[in-house]
Amino acid sequence: MLYLTLRHYEYVCAIGRQGSLSAAAGQLNVSQPALSAALTRIEAHLGHPLFIRRRGAAMAVTPQGRRFIDEAEALLARAARIENPAHPRPAARPLRLGCFVDLAPFQLAPALHGLRVALPDATVTYRADGFEALISAMLKGQIDIALTYDLGMDAGFARQRLFESHPNALVAPDHPLNEQGRISLETLTSHPLILSEEGLSAQHVLGLFRRKGLNPVVAHRAASLEILRSLAAHGEGVGVSYANPLSAASYDGKPLVSLPIPDPEARESVVLARHGTGPADPLVAEATEVLLEMFRRD
Repeated sequence: MLYLTLRHYEYVCAIGRQGSLSAAAGQLNVSQPALSAALTRIEAHLGHPLFIRRRGAAMAVTPQGRRFIDEAEALLARAARIENPAHPRPAARPLRLGCFVDLAPFQLAPALHGLRVALPDATVTYRADGFEALISAMLKGQIDIALTYDLGMDAGFARQRLFESHPNALVAPDHPLNEQGRISLETLTSHPLILSEEGLSAQHVLGLFRRKGLNPVVAHRAASLEILRSLAAHGEGVGVSYANPLSAASYDGKPLVSLPIPDPEARESVVLARHGTGPADPLVAEATEVLLEMFRRD
């Protein structure tokens, strides 16, 4: 039976750093076939792949591989300190948090504060971005966990629901919708819409209409939430957004009214997501519990 040695950990870390067997073999001064055979035995021993082999491309690290490399590097650093007490202590374990850009003004700062208080030994960094960029970063191991809407992720992502969010119609005070009371998707089809230019966000909103057989007119696709709010405040159409700042005015001081769209089909889950469906890295699992306690709403 194979028992992993420090040399095995060095092999995996070198492959992760170099991105290829040939480069890692050169760094380690071993033959490429020997390194490849060793990696195959290591993965068989662990019971899951650490890398995805792709002909003509760099070896991609799997979520399990990223966790293994993080822990292996920490283990190697501790071993170096045992052999040489003067060896510098490793930096705190990094935790990389992602947040969908429209949620960030509301949720990111509390999340960072809560994580840093609850996990003082972790170095917490963040990235606020659009759906596609967050998904890509999770796939590449650049983000450990993301606070986002449950859009665009397949079964390869683990998700835990935090709360439900409903969309709002943003209009100027003199807009006819402001006098109708209850707003529905049907009533919005009579007015030009202002949507986000973020692809998955716009597709999701338009999909809500299409599932009801409705075909709204889109007047603008805004590059940011505040541009969307400004266009709505100036009468350019009805802004549709799940984000709902407390301010009743746009950046330039124009008054703005936010009308809830209560259609049950329009509700969307805000989730904590990570790539991979197996057991989470211990630090990621701790961070998940902290954020669930902070944000989960029944």
